[in-house]
Amino acid sequence: MVFLNGFNFTEATLVKRSLESFFGIGPKVSQGIMAKFHIYPWAKVGSLKNSTVMDLTAELSNMKIENDMRREVQDNIKRLKDMGAYRGRRHAMGLPVRGQRTRTQITTARRLNKLERGGSGRVQV
Repeated sequence: MVFLNGFNFTEATLVKRSLESFFGIGPKVSQGIMAKFHIYPWAKVGSLKNSTVMDLTAELSNMKIENDMRREVQDNIKRLKDMGAYRGRRHAMGLPVRGQRTRTQITTARRLNKLERGGSGRVQV
């Protein structure tokens, strides 16, 4: 088991996949981090040297990921709601925010806006 920024990963896990498992790191950012430390794309976490693992942990600790990123997203949505913006109202009602069709296909947006993004399902005036 390799310990990376507070999480354990098996040695057979790809470095790219383990980096992308953190909230706030996508394919582009993980590719940039791997390029910075000269890690080839199909490298496994178990094949990394201890110094490289320490460098990766230091790099991840300087980035805004996991709880910090979740808090920032929540704050942005709260700001939109407080301003009374259209997008904030859509978040509060649990409806699609980015102009998707609402006549037939809104179940996914309702689920996401209520659970993940913290929409209460009511408009606060």
